[in-house]
Amino acid sequence: MKSNRFLKKGYTTGTCAAAAAKAAAAMLMMGETVKTVSVTLPSGEKLSLNTEDRQIGESKASCAVKKYSGDDPDITNGILVYAEVTKNDGGIRIDGGKGVGRVTRGGLDRPVGSAAINSVPRQMIRDAVNEVCSDFDGGFDVVISVPDGEEIAKKTFNPRLGIEGGISILGTSGIVEPMSEKALLDTIFLELKAYRKTGAKAVVFVPGNYGEKFAKTEYGITNAVQCSNYIGDSIDYASDLGFSEILIVSHMGKLVKLGSGIMNTHSKYADGRMETLALCAALAGMEDFEKILDCATTDEAYELIRDTKTIDILMNRIDTYLKRRTDLKIGAVMFSNKHGVIGETADAE
Repeated sequence: MKSNRFLKKGYTTGTCAAAAAKAAAAMLMMGETVKTVSVTLPSGEKLSLNTEDRQIGESKASCAVKKYSGDDPDITNGILVYAEVTKNDGGIRIDGGKGVGRVTRGGLDRPVGSAAINSVPRQMIRDAVNEVCSDFDGGFDVVISVPDGEEIAKKTFNPRLGIEGGISILGTSGIVEPMSEKALLDTIFLELKAYRKTGAKAVVFVPGNYGEKFAKTEYGITNAVQCSNYIGDSIDYASDLGFSEILIVSHMGKLVKLGSGIMNTHSKYADGRMETLALCAALAGMEDFEKILDCATTDEAYELIRDTKTIDILMNRIDTYLKRRTDLKIGAVMFSNKHGVIGETADAE
């Protein structure tokens, strides 16, 4: 809610790509245009989306789905995400075309040289096309393209991350949540308030879906509160509401920023990830610590520092800043998708 009205959700570029691919595959199989297509999200929810610019040839078909971001101020809102589908002898092969970036550096979701179509959207595309070709002996080549992608990418972090030539096809849930700051903060506060009324005295914060999944898988925690980028505000709310203990479970990409006292982890406010890691590496006596500054992601940087005392120093710094923020008992667990738990503060256990 914002100003007494509901904020509208949208859908991701990954959802657009999956829907366009399914519709194009159906058109190729039937020889008829498909104006509306249903696509299944990772949650199992279904969306019905309209297609545009539908084309059917003898050996291939293509169409587009327009990206809709709801009330989220997303730079990709309104773009057309295309899928071109061609029959092959077997299997579903997915690649990126015009306007979809290519990975040029390690440490990202996809290997170097691959199209920047992340793992979850790839699986959505594969599942969507399989719904169409379950009785087909052959397979499909699927090429995802975004005509405006190259220009849009210049306004994103992609060039800095090592993704060149276009945007990334993204999404972990398939849905774009409206990112009104006031609405998000109000939601966090109300969730905490309701949870506190149940008698709970300890709260687990996770920034998003990755943290929530990890907390559940690793520790069996099923009642974590998503705090998004607002770690500092969430700590303040928990203190005001009378909680006595706080645990933060977060991917390294978010939590490392706390090592420099950055309590709002959104990139538009501050980054400092590599600078923080480089400082900790230097304090740990790592001779070539400056190499960290050239890393695209914290996962890539971790491979340089994992055998040093850098993480211990980082976790001590995080612990210090957390305890400056609140008098409550507070701890943090840091993980990476590849290595699991890689760091804990003093009171995390």
